Amino acid sequence: MDRLSNTVRPYAWGSTTAIPELLGVEPTGEPQAEMWMGAHPGAPSRLTRGPLNEVIAADPEAELGQDTVAKFGPRLPFLLKLLAAGAPLSLQVHPDLTQAKEGFEDEEQRGIPIDAPHRNYKDANHKPELICALTPFDGLCGFRDPDDAARLLEGLDVNSLKPYVDLLHAHPEEAALREVLTAVLTADRDEMAATVTEAAAAAERIGGHYEPYALIAHDYPGDPGVIAAMLLNHVRLQPGEALFLGAGVPHAYLNGLGVEIMANSDNVLRCGLTPKHVDVPELLRIVRFQATDPGVLRPEADPGGEEVYETPIDEFRLSRFALPEGSAPRDLTARTPQILLCTAGTVRAGELELAPGESVFVPAGEKTEISGNGTLFRATVVA
Repeated sequence: MDRLSNTVRPYAWGSTTAIPELLGVEPTGEPQAEMWMGAHPGAPSRLTRGPLNEVIAADPEAELGQDTVAKFGPRLPFLLKLLAAGAPLSLQVHPDLTQAKEGFEDEEQRGIPIDAPHRNYKDANHKPELICALTPFDGLCGFRDPDDAARLLEGLDVNSLKPYVDLLHAHPEEAALREVLTAVLTADRDEMAATVTEAAAAAERIGGHYEPYALIAHDYPGDPGVIAAMLLNHVRLQPGEALFLGAGVPHAYLNGLGVEIMANSDNVLRCGLTPKHVDVPELLRIVRFQATDPGVLRPEADPGGEEVYETPIDEFRLSRFALPEGSAPRDLTARTPQILLCTAGTVRAGELELAPGESVFVPAGEKTEISGNGTLFRATVVA
């Protein structure tokens, strides 16, 4: 078992205080958006033995176990993060596995550099993800019913939004959502900016369930993504609640601190709320145009006190332990690799004591017991 030294990514949307408060350190005044725990080559965690990706590459079966290597190949299949949003992230979707492989191969054949700003596919993997709130956490997830979206837009009483309202009422669900999102993203930029400005002023004046969209517009004035966001469900998670985000589901995180886990990929198609590249044709190919219930997840506890967040994929499995003072040690030995993250109190993992924000990597098969008085998240795979 090795303690991890992790990189904090200073993305502009990050909170300046949330991660430092969890770690018990002074804020730097700069955004601290994500702390990465894993073997992603962009920011691998470091062990005393070296970067985790290099440690795994040197002996995959010893670190990951035979079952994991047989199912996923010689790399850690997941990436664990602390995510602290102080402003909205980009409105985005992720491809499924087939789309990711096809898109990656196509861009490779066309010779687009892997670090080119207009490149969509950085790898050939899909990117399902799960976010579990540590604080109240606001996000957007999946399309509203078209009639609900029409009523929301109509309530702003903005003339230039009325064609979208009519489209949402006039067509079957898939066609309505597709036509409106396409129209929003391909509209004349100056005309759309004026529409967004008027809609944002109305949303701020009305308040209530319009408040999230007024706040988004404050951070991204004139951005077409503000109108696109109003097609989506707004969700507020309470601590311990989670969202699973599958392929093709448009989403954005708005505010809050959470534990995020995802398949080890960096493939993102953006819809808006970003200065980065937006590939509208490819985005429209990936998006699933269907209204969905966001499906807030609450963990199911087993007799041993492990609270599991059930998802339909195998690249990751996230669970939580709330350890009361004086509780007996719990055996977490597994044939799969694990990352253990403390988020509250003090937890002992093996011989290592973990404070909030501290984590360890546990190779497959290594004897592992936890105890203490605090909260521990466990990330592993289903193999």
